[in-house]
Amino acid sequence: MRVLGIEGTAWAASAAVFETPDPARATDDDHVFIETDAYAPESGGIHPREAAEHMGEAVPTVVETAIDHARERAAAAGEDGTPIDAVAFARGPGLGPCLRIVGTAARAVAQRFDVALVGVNHMVAHLEVGRRRSGFDSPVCLNASGANAHVLGYRNGRYRVLGETMDTGVGNAIDKFTRHVGWSHPGGPKVERRAREGQYHELPYVVKGMDFSFSGIMSAAKQAVDDGVPVEDVCRGMEETIFAMLTEVSERALSLTGADELVLGGGVGQNDRLQGMLAEMCDQRGADFFAPEDRFLRDNAGMIAMLGATMYAAGDTVAIEDSGIDSNFRPDEVAVTWRGPEESVDRTREAETEVQGAEATVRFEADRVVKERVPRSYRHPALDERLRTERTRQEARLTSEARRNGVPTPLIRDVDPQEARIVFQRVGEADLREGLSESRVADVGRWLARIHDAGFVHGDPTTRNVRVGARNAHPDRTILIDFGLGYYTKDAEDHAMDLHVLAQSLAGTADDPETLLSAAEDAYRAESDHADAVFASLDDIEGRGRYQ
Repeated sequence: MRVLGIEGTAWAASAAVFETPDPARATDDDHVFIETDAYAPESGGIHPREAAEHMGEAVPTVVETAIDHARERAAAAGEDGTPIDAVAFARGPGLGPCLRIVGTAARAVAQRFDVALVGVNHMVAHLEVGRRRSGFDSPVCLNASGANAHVLGYRNGRYRVLGETMDTGVGNAIDKFTRHVGWSHPGGPKVERRAREGQYHELPYVVKGMDFSFSGIMSAAKQAVDDGVPVEDVCRGMEETIFAMLTEVSERALSLTGADELVLGGGVGQNDRLQGMLAEMCDQRGADFFAPEDRFLRDNAGMIAMLGATMYAAGDTVAIEDSGIDSNFRPDEVAVTWRGPEESVDRTREAETEVQGAEATVRFEADRVVKERVPRSYRHPALDERLRTERTRQEARLTSEARRNGVPTPLIRDVDPQEARIVFQRVGEADLREGLSESRVADVGRWLARIHDAGFVHGDPTTRNVRVGARNAHPDRTILIDFGLGYYTKDAEDHAMDLHVLAQSLAGTADDPETLLSAAEDAYRAESDHADAVFASLDDIEGRGRYQ
């Protein structure tokens, strides 16, 4: 099979030829040719009009170059006739003017050779190129690119968003800082070079459950430079903080799903420090990590052609009249026709006596549970010590506070903030993810409403952080645990984030997440005094279009 791929979501006018004897898995005979003409603004960031003008000039040239290569491959193989079997193009997400040029080119070539047309989601292509080249079965994927930052896992016909940015993409955030200090686009490589020369400078660390936020970090970084902090130190602080956040959420996703494979995608993934952190985290927890070579991390048509071949083999093509672009095409909107339900990322666990979570080891003993936030070697020592100590104190404080407000939580038997260790009463027989039911999830909604009305949030209410069953009675009892990411707040959006995190974890671990989430939301409305404001904020969070 030989497929032409065309990419042009923002800055890279790219065309590729992918040739394979097996579109379902990588082989030694796979062949990838990529021709790219990248748009580089003279100053500032990417300007949509200028990017579109570049696409209009560059796309025809790179496409003709790729077609010539396909003809050469066909001739060398002694083939007559059409040199390609299908045309795949990036349908979104991306800049609308650029996508329209790419779509027009793809339709023209498909009609010219009378071959099938395949519309590819750019972000899913970032994931699939890593999955194919790693040989992993069902990995969790971290996408870290200019306009995007999210963690994905496949479950029952969709790539589920397990965690995502709450404001801007990681690359765009870095570029905003570099524009502030007068550096040209792209800013990421310049920050990486300067960071090697700097000392760690503390910046805000913002992880909200499975999600993260970069806007506050960028504001603090700009202010630090304006206040005279050496730019090398700020760059070092940015890398250590941002990449530690991405690594922690990736580990949280591995812990939530039970997966033991992680792949990296996106242009920011070319950063050596980020790759090193992810590899070290995976090694520390016994998971496998894979980062594709740089040409498949940055925007490229090779990944479009690869996924296009897989989709074409599965019969997932699009008619010309139905091939419109979608600049807000989210990865969780893609019907994944080329994978079966047995490949879902969620794993069934055996009974455990010790659990390695996102940043803590939990040891189950006969009548108690010992939770220890062991040092994370991938984090800068100063940042690691700060997080471990602060979160241990906060978890102890909020666990007791929740209990005082009528929420079932374990009793605390001992706390040692310096050693980042808490000893709890042992509660429940299993995590909620192992025993999902409407009544149990409704309880979670009810407990969240109570702590929100009391003026704080849980911070990480995933199905991993709720225990169910009782050791003596009340088999359907639900108990909230792990308040380490919680904090005091009366802000409706902060409260809504708890519900958003719960929804994400249900999507990643439940067969019928919509019904379960509805039960939680109904219980929350019945219990809360501020439900209207919280659900208005939740609608806003989920409708911001973070992949534009």
